[in-house]
Amino acid sequence: MSLRTAQRASLVDQVIDQLKEQITSGSWPMNGKIPTETVLAEQLGVGRNTVREAVRALTHAGLLECRQGDGTYVRATSELSGAMLRRLRQAEQLEILEVRRALEVESARLAATRRTDEDITRIEAALAERERAWDLDDPDYFVEADLAFHMAVAHATHNLVLIDLYEDFSAALRASITAAGTSLNKSYIPHDAIARAIAAGDATAAERAGHACMEHILIALTDSGS
Repeated sequence: MSLRTAQRASLVDQVIDQLKEQITSGSWPMNGKIPTETVLAEQLGVGRNTVREAVRALTHAGLLECRQGDGTYVRATSELSGAMLRRLRQAEQLEILEVRRALEVESARLAATRRTDEDITRIEAALAERERAWDLDDPDYFVEADLAFHMAVAHATHNLVLIDLYEDFSAALRASITAAGTSLNKSYIPHDAIARAIAAGDATAAERAGHACMEHILIALTDSGS
């Protein structure tokens, strides 16, 4: 997605809108470094002060993070995500996991009643990728694969609010999954029961399987902290 030369009226607002579009569209990926102030000013046809003010506004909103001497990075994909990330930085892992449990158990239950054949295919593919990541013993890869599985389940609910909330929660979930992996001391938690229940359209079994997985993680985290 290419940037357009800004019109003269409300320059800062126009630049903010265009930078946000780069973020929300994925043209600038999460945790990726954005172009320099000079490059952006040239692409947009505005002064560097205008770009600086727009970047400052998006940093205040939590979408960008300026790192002294390094550059500016994408930290969130929406104002809600940015606000949530700031709040969750102050939260305990147990609190985050309790919220995660509520989201994932309900996602599994709803997915079982609303999933399509395409949803089932995506969930099964994500499950296989998760298992492959575990076999490769690559922690970073596994965190992303685990999150992708749960995102596939969330999308199968076809509840747009829940999907948006889960996506906005993803940054904190990455930290949560990483912490859980450390607490579990390399104990693998299978998710195939969740996938099977959703494919079978069994909402009760899906809810039970999702709850069992999260309880396993919560107990491990509690034990590691005692």
